[in-house]
Amino acid sequence: MSKLLRSYANIANELRAAGFSVEEITQIKIDVVHYEKMRDEVKLASGDYLDMKRFEPAMRHLLDMYIRAEGSEKLIDFEELGLIQLIVEKGNDALEELPDGIKSNPEAMAETIENNMRKTIIDENPVNPKYYERMSELLDAIIEERRNQVINYQEYLEKIKSLARKVLRPQGDAKNPYPTSIDTQAKRALFDNLESDEVLANKIDAAIRYTKKADWVGDRFKEREIANAIREEAAGYNVDIAAVLELAKNQRDYQ
Repeated sequence: MSKLLRSYANIANELRAAGFSVEEITQIKIDVVHYEKMRDEVKLASGDYLDMKRFEPAMRHLLDMYIRAEGSEKLIDFEELGLIQLIVEKGNDALEELPDGIKSNPEAMAETIENNMRKTIIDENPVNPKYYERMSELLDAIIEERRNQVINYQEYLEKIKSLARKVLRPQGDAKNPYPTSIDTQAKRALFDNLESDEVLANKIDAAIRYTKKADWVGDRFKEREIANAIREEAAGYNVDIAAVLELAKNQRDYQ
C-alpha cells in the first residue's frame, strides 16, 4: 500500500501527459483514495496509525495534495498525537473525527479505542511497569463491563476518558495520591516499583541525579557507575539493582 501511495503521489500530475484520459485519471484517483481510506481505518483500529510518520514531510505533502485533501487535518491529528492523546485533549469530539467506517459502528469504535489504549499502555510500560500494569487491569475491567453490558455506552466513554488521562498523565488520584515528595515522573516510577517506599525512592533518585553523566544510557562504564550508586543507596533493602537501572534508563528525567 505504501508503494502505491508513493507511486501515485509522484506521478499524479503527469498522468495526462502520459496519455491517460480524464476518465481514467479520475478512476485511478477514486481507487487510490478508497484503498488509502481502508488502510487508514485498519491502522487506526489496530493502534498502528503513528506509522504514517515514516513518510518524509515532502511525501506527506504530496499525499495531502493528491489524495487526502478532504479531512487532512483530522488525519494529521491522529498521526501526530494518536487517538488516546486526542481523547484526553478533546474528549468526545476526538471520536467524532474517526473515519466514518469506524464511527458509524459502536462496536468498531469501542474496539478501536481499546486497541489504541492497549498499544499506548504497552509503549509506556518500560517507563513505569507497575503503574502500567494497573492501567492494563483497569482497561480489562472496562472492556469486561462493556461486553457484559454492565455500563451503557456513555458511561463507557466517560471511563475511557478517565483512564486515558491516567495513562498519559500518571500523577496519582484522590483515592491513592503520591506523597508530596514524589513530585517527578522518575520519582513516581521508582516509588511504584520499590513497593511504595518513599524514602528509598528519594534516595535512589538523588543518587542517580548526582552520579549520572551526559549520554550515560548505552555507555557501559557510565551505567556501571549508576548501578553502583543505586546499590549503595539500596544496601539493606531487597532490591533488584539491574531492574532499577533499567527503569532509570527509561526515565526522561535522567537523560
